[in-house]
Amino acid sequence: MQSSLRTLAAGRRVGRALASAPLAGAVIAPVVARRGPSALIALRACSSQSAASAHPQVIEVEPPADAAASDEKPEETEEDRALRPREIVAYLDRYIVGQDDAKRAVAVALRNRWRRQRVDSPLREEIMPKNILMIGPTGVGKTEVARRLAKLANAPFIKVEATKFTEVGFVGKDVDQIMRDLMEAGMAMAKVKAVEKIKDKVAAKVEERVLDCLVGATNIQHNREAFRKLLRMGHLDDRLIEVEVPERKPSGQGDPANGNGFPMNEIILRFDKMMHGRQKMEKREMSLKEAVPILTELESEKLISEDDIKRQALWSVEQEGIVFIDEIDKICSRGDYRGSADASSEGVQRDLLPLLEGSTVTTKHGNVNTDHILFIASGAFHFCKPSDLLAELQGRLPIRVELKPLTEKDMYTILTEPEPNLIKQQCALMFTEGVQLEFTDEAKWRMAKLATQINRDVENIGARRLHTIIERLMEDLSFSATDRAGDKVVIDADMVQERVGELAKKSDLSRFIL
Repeated sequence: MQSSLRTLAAGRRVGRALASAPLAGAVIAPVVARRGPSALIALRACSSQSAASAHPQVIEVEPPADAAASDEKPEETEEDRALRPREIVAYLDRYIVGQDDAKRAVAVALRNRWRRQRVDSPLREEIMPKNILMIGPTGVGKTEVARRLAKLANAPFIKVEATKFTEVGFVGKDVDQIMRDLMEAGMAMAKVKAVEKIKDKVAAKVEERVLDCLVGATNIQHNREAFRKLLRMGHLDDRLIEVEVPERKPSGQGDPANGNGFPMNEIILRFDKMMHGRQKMEKREMSLKEAVPILTELESEKLISEDDIKRQALWSVEQEGIVFIDEIDKICSRGDYRGSADASSEGVQRDLLPLLEGSTVTTKHGNVNTDHILFIASGAFHFCKPSDLLAELQGRLPIRVELKPLTEKDMYTILTEPEPNLIKQQCALMFTEGVQLEFTDEAKWRMAKLATQINRDVENIGARRLHTIIERLMEDLSFSATDRAGDKVVIDADMVQERVGELAKKSDLSRFIL
């Protein structure tokens, strides 16, 4: 009893000391469970006089009840990345030609997320994202709009094909795998952000560790500084050193998963770590250039809290995640042929309903709530209509945007205006061989005209037709560029017609047979 009272009194004295003045050399490391009933704050304090010899003292203090129950979002919020809809559209204009309606729809959807974060908590939870259905032929920019939006928002993003999933109970992947993949993307992003914050500290630790391997930990200082200078100049990249790295495991055949979608290899690794403690290490000889990335990863893992990364990733996925479901029209049956549900159409639609409406999916990193994840579905709908989707699924895709087919002028704009346009890419590739490549304006218009004509007469694949034309046009030059260093090659309209014109003559007459 007396020992308990002494411990309680000591804890109160620590609390008063913290309230009055910070401890010298103290490191405060909160470890707060995301929704746990309580949390412990570990206070590691060591005296400045005995910091080199004494071990840090760990004091556990119980936080207030309201602090444990609060569900605060991580420090890295969307506020610093918020953009106005007009700016979002301007950003998309740099990469995508036309399709203003689709750009405006996704810009408003992204801005509404920023607005929702500014709403008070009781009402904030009731504001749900408005999912989007993009309708348009292939190659007009549906996927690119979503991909560029995800990069702009710096949010967890995945693109999936609706045809890759089967109904629960059938052989194949179920739709819950979408959330597992999205969580993996969120974990990767959270880890990159965490590593970015500590990269300077990690670089310093790696440098000292490499110097220990090169000159020894007890070598005289001036020799160590000389090697440090050579190391930073890159003169020691080929030097062989012996480093301690995790033991290599024999590679298995694939990565099978159990019924819940958890990789069996991951389960085996966790069990092995639990049974044998820390990961087994081995000494391996490698060049300094190869060792630095490995040592950087090892030092980063020591400084990064896995729980913090999971908490950050879970918040980012639930509040900022974007899922793009392509080819949704391929799991849609026409009303005339709609019969019993099967594993590849209506069954998948029914399984998608809970995800879009809001549900909780179990992953190996925690339970993911889909209430505020933005879903963008797209499809060409050549052989069916959006109204052929299940009525419940239509209701969960309230915003419909129709993307327009590309015209000849659009094709010309795609070749010239976007920042990474195809013409600029080809010129950069040839420049690496010492060949100066130039396209006349007439050649660009001829390429746009041929692309539009082939799409109309053969099969409409949108802007992807330009890839076919440019590859056919550059076929000979790409093969002989190594022998033409220093040459200047000008592509004109006649050359385009000569090398690509024959593609336009091959019409698919079977389209006119009833």
